[in-house]
Amino acid sequence: MSGEPMQETLYSLHVPEGYSEDERLDIYITRFMANATRSKVQKGIKEGRVTIDGEVIHKVSHKVQAGNSIECRLNRPPPLVAAPENIPVDVVYEDESLLVVNKAAGMVVHPAYGNRTGTLVNALLYHLGGSSLQLEDGLEDTPEEIGLSTKYASPKSKEGYDIRPGIVHRLDKDTSGLMVVAKDDVTHTHLAKQFFHRTSRRTYEALVWGNPGEQQGRIENHIGRDPRDRKKMAVVPEEKGKHAITNFTVVESFGRISRVVFKLETGRTHQIRIHAASIGHPIFGDATYGGDRIRFGSRIGTSKMFFHNLFTSLNRQALHAKTLGFRHPKTGDEMDFDSTLPEDMTYVMNRLLKANID
Repeated sequence: MSGEPMQETLYSLHVPEGYSEDERLDIYITRFMANATRSKVQKGIKEGRVTIDGEVIHKVSHKVQAGNSIECRLNRPPPLVAAPENIPVDVVYEDESLLVVNKAAGMVVHPAYGNRTGTLVNALLYHLGGSSLQLEDGLEDTPEEIGLSTKYASPKSKEGYDIRPGIVHRLDKDTSGLMVVAKDDVTHTHLAKQFFHRTSRRTYEALVWGNPGEQQGRIENHIGRDPRDRKKMAVVPEEKGKHAITNFTVVESFGRISRVVFKLETGRTHQIRIHAASIGHPIFGDATYGGDRIRFGSRIGTSKMFFHNLFTSLNRQALHAKTLGFRHPKTGDEMDFDSTLPEDMTYVMNRLLKANID
């Protein structure tokens, strides 16, 4: 949460008279504080922010006793608020139940700690004339006031809280393309089941380094947190990850770069990006998974400058959610949408065609 605005919050805890567990102070406090990590509590204790019966305690291993009155003054981010913001959003379809949008690259899907404003949710709330939605201990508005489903709006995860009204599935900040968004809880539930049971239809187009060597292929393994960097995902042993399947078709080659269509059978975090990198062909421009450096051919002179300029013009991973299909929850109609590739990706392809660099 580096860079987050912080506010001091006072917590008061009273240890019951019958308490006999003899727990450490840091463990006891963490048990009763929502969205607080043990390390955060330990830091507060060491900084003198915790008192027991009016006495400041600096020792994290201090034993809690029955009848103790504990007060903690800990820093925490202010509550998350999703407010309507006048941000352009490309709505390609809308009815009373749902919207299909073509998300721009660089736009975060929903507010979370670290990305509180400027998200797709903020833009949609404005588009729908909805009210603000606040997340602290719960949701304070009703779906009718917001204009988007709140069924899965405030999940709690190990990473903390986020706030995602209407969001059925997500795209990474720097991945562009089609998304479906639910306006009501019934619609959200039906759409979520289609994604879970893999009856929805999604294809992505990407530019990858090199040529996978076969026109069609299938990548199947398990994806989980990278043990060396918890902010990244990686291919991991079966017992440490989730099953992931991606199918791909090579549609065009530009020498060192290929245009590839990916079709998901599962929807894991960063799945396409990890799978492409795992077979030695990372997504062009993907700084997280090794696609932001020259992977094939000469790395000096004219070649180096050419690809440096392409990285600068793209400034993201060359990945676009091109098609999306699902059954409409209310009408039962099969709905399919297609989108054109964004200008930054077509620019890169045109430059590759003209340059003809081997």
